[in-house]
Amino acid sequence: MPEFMHDAEFWVLIAFVIAMAFLIYKTTGMVTGTLDARAAKIKAELDQAQALRDEAQAKLAEYQLKQRDALKEAEGIVAHAKAEAERIAAQGAKDLDAAIERRRKQAVEKIALEEAKAVADVRNSAVDLAIGAVRRVLAQDLDESRKSALIDDAIANLPPTLH
Repeated sequence: MPEFMHDAEFWVLIAFVIAMAFLIYKTTGMVTGTLDARAAKIKAELDQAQALRDEAQAKLAEYQLKQRDALKEAEGIVAHAKAEAERIAAQGAKDLDAAIERRRKQAVEKIALEEAKAVADVRNSAVDLAIGAVRRVLAQDLDESRKSALIDDAIANLPPTLH
């Protein structure tokens, strides 16, 4: 037999190799199971992350669509508000023109009324002056008998004038 077989170190080496082979044999299943479980867990996490990414993409697309719809709606509201403002401005200008025309007519009517009143005042003043002048002339020029005759004549003409 070879000499190295009688050596204790050789048998320690053999025992160590057998122990390691047995240990590797026993722990390989456990390590492989742990690694497979870890790989399955990582795969599940990756699948979950992919699902979350897909869901996030879908939500992003949905919100972008909603944002576009909201922008279109906002543009519609702004356009409607502008049209309404233009309509109100046109109506306001029309109402202002009508109010100015009414005021002008009122001013013309007021001027005409004041003019008529002034003419009437002048006419009344002229009549008052004429009556005063006639009284003075009559008072100075008429004698007593003529005054009495005019008063009697005026009293006689009074009843038909009052009816």
